[in-house]
Amino acid sequence: MSEPSHDIIPGVDSAHAEIQEPGIGLFADLVKVIGTSTKTNDKLEALANYFNTAPDKDKVWVIAIFSGRRPRRVVNSNQLIAWCIEMANIPGWLFGECYHTVGDLGETISLLLPETHDPLTSTAKPLHYYIEHFIKIDKQEEAIRKQFILDSWKEMNQSERYVFNKLITGSFRIGVSQKTMVNALARVTTLDASVIAHRISGNWDPSTVGFAELLDDDVRIIDHSRPYPFYLAYALDEAPETLGDPNDWQVEWKWDGIRGQVIKRNNQLFVWSRGEELMTDKFPEYHILNNLLPEGTVIDGEIIPSVDEKPLPFALLQTRIGRKNITRKQLQDAPITFFAYDLLEFEGEDWRNRPLSERRTKLEEIVQPLNTPILLLSPVVQFNTWTELAEMRRSSREQGAEGFMIKKKSSAYQVGRKVGDWWKWKIDPLVIDAVMIYAQKGSGRRSNLYTDYTFAVRDGDKLVSFTKAYSGLTDKEFAQVDAFVKRNSIEKFGPVRTVKPELVFEIAFEGIAASNRHKSGVALRFPRMSKWRKDKKVEEINTLDDLKKMLEVYGTKS
Repeated sequence: MSEPSHDIIPGVDSAHAEIQEPGIGLFADLVKVIGTSTKTNDKLEALANYFNTAPDKDKVWVIAIFSGRRPRRVVNSNQLIAWCIEMANIPGWLFGECYHTVGDLGETISLLLPETHDPLTSTAKPLHYYIEHFIKIDKQEEAIRKQFILDSWKEMNQSERYVFNKLITGSFRIGVSQKTMVNALARVTTLDASVIAHRISGNWDPSTVGFAELLDDDVRIIDHSRPYPFYLAYALDEAPETLGDPNDWQVEWKWDGIRGQVIKRNNQLFVWSRGEELMTDKFPEYHILNNLLPEGTVIDGEIIPSVDEKPLPFALLQTRIGRKNITRKQLQDAPITFFAYDLLEFEGEDWRNRPLSERRTKLEEIVQPLNTPILLLSPVVQFNTWTELAEMRRSSREQGAEGFMIKKKSSAYQVGRKVGDWWKWKIDPLVIDAVMIYAQKGSGRRSNLYTDYTFAVRDGDKLVSFTKAYSGLTDKEFAQVDAFVKRNSIEKFGPVRTVKPELVFEIAFEGIAASNRHKSGVALRFPRMSKWRKDKKVEEINTLDDLKKMLEVYGTKS
């Protein structure tokens, strides 16, 4: 029988080219390390080891999964629960109790299924087999899908079932950054991390692309839509005077929208979000740019609703996100503009290594003559001293901005988050004191802890819920709150616990908007717990009137 063939790319150790086909357990081991480790170096090492030993098809799918290209759900939660109850031969109420205790469907099923796996005669197949089979059976009748799921469970151990369940429920979330994955790939190839980041971007299909094909950037494989990796800024925590001469820096408003790239190649227009979602069809306003932009142009900027060149609140953009069909009314109520920051490609040539000052000049030459409200230049803020800029920063919210972006004029457009050339100088968040009234277990390494909380403010003698938050506390503080929840639960509704309203927290957020979907009538932008107010009693928390006053000053009722 012939040996399995594996593509070899430049820089990959040939000793790892001729490998056996490890089962899904190899991926399960990787997920365990990443899910339980808090150290980036440990995750990096685990990923590098995986890419050195996994089958090529599995490598491609792991890159896809960690880049957000997860397979579509082929079964719903009720079907999985019914099949688990049947295979485990347990009553439904017992499954319900276990689910409420564990708080995660995939993990609950993996714990309840009977042990049918024999480690000496393991038949678990590689990761790509299961994912590609998901795709094949997507449209087939339920009996076929059920048989595939049951057969798969029988040949797996508990950890393998866990990752399998997470994949088929569409709830696969893993704490690893794109940067860490790219750095791991750089370790096992001779390619630079920035090159890898670019090559794994774009609209590629893990079902048809090989590992070597993906990383080789073969000229025969042309993806005209492929975006560039985004350059991200670090927060400026020190005084701006530490940056030196103000004349060396370009300052722009930091808008609150969706970071994106507009691409014109092959007489086609593509719009990508920073999260690598192709959003061309979601913003039909941009289609006119296909006729206006020169061929071979890529522009970095912000997708923002605006009127008369003035940005509108992010809440209006949310009315457009996630909708398959955009109505005429939505187009009128939330008109979308692209505020251009930077020029990454011109006439098909990569301009990222040119200085920002040169890129900005060419960007102005492209955008200004178009004279369209669909594509606007993000204005450069004129200032002479850092003190003057600090004074201007106080008006950020009135400008519809979150603060400033400060960029060195000589800087190249780099990949990912780098220190030194680009900084974001945000205004302080809005804050309000609230009491926790509900708690739910988290996911991943926090799936056994109550870390997802609902908060309320006072409205006379009542408490009115207004937001949820699940970040901002230390591991030690989460453990303390978890213990409080377990001791002070009043009622339970599925996985949610009602708790005694005693713990007060300061909730920080970036914006506030009117919302008819919430009992309070408001919705917060990026809420998180900024401080545990152990010094405050529930009688001292803020009121619903306080929230409404914030809405009048900082929010929108549109």
